[in-house]
Amino acid sequence: MTVRVVLADDQPLVRSGLRVLMAEHSDLEVVGEAATGAEAVQLVRDASPDVVVMDIRMPGMDGIEATRQITAGPAATRVLVLTTFDEDDHVYGALRAGASGFVVKDMALDDILAAIRVVAAGDALIAPGVTRRLIADFIGRPAAVPERSPRPVEGITEREREVLALVGRGRSNTEIAEDLFITVATAKSHVSRLLTKLGARDRVQLVITAYEMGLVTLPR
Repeated sequence: MTVRVVLADDQPLVRSGLRVLMAEHSDLEVVGEAATGAEAVQLVRDASPDVVVMDIRMPGMDGIEATRQITAGPAATRVLVLTTFDEDDHVYGALRAGASGFVVKDMALDDILAAIRVVAAGDALIAPGVTRRLIADFIGRPAAVPERSPRPVEGITEREREVLALVGRGRSNTEIAEDLFITVATAKSHVSRLLTKLGARDRVQLVITAYEMGLVTLPR
């Protein structure tokens, strides 16, 4: 199966580097390039790609708004955010807008290609260690998670509630299985049911939902 990709970045060199590398892989195909968020949204409507590699900082419509419009639309396109993690304060907004994960611009190009494949397969690109770093920074921002009463968790079992809390702490399926003394397959099944019941696109949104529902305590 060929993964159809749109590259959205206002830097031609970034797009060119990814396009040239992807041309060497038969399972990846660039079906369009965009220099602005508005162009990315239009390309998704026209080409229905599997994945958009989305820069956040672009002129006009930025990557966050473009991500929101793309993920709210009827297409099953997933968004992989391309960012400078240590500097970009807007990555969290992109994840809230529906992005399925993020990669850092100074990563090896082969790692970015691997990330595209992961997102295209329907998973979220968040390795456990990166998840914990993301969470630590995310919840440390006063504007990211406002003080409020936790939302009730409805329609999920007590076991699923435990699994959601562990996902919110950045635990992988293997670690969840170890923590709860269940098999990895069972842990994966619980996560899949949570995605369906909570209407979450992927694991990224489960992490955010766990915090919004008050299942994970914010540090003081």
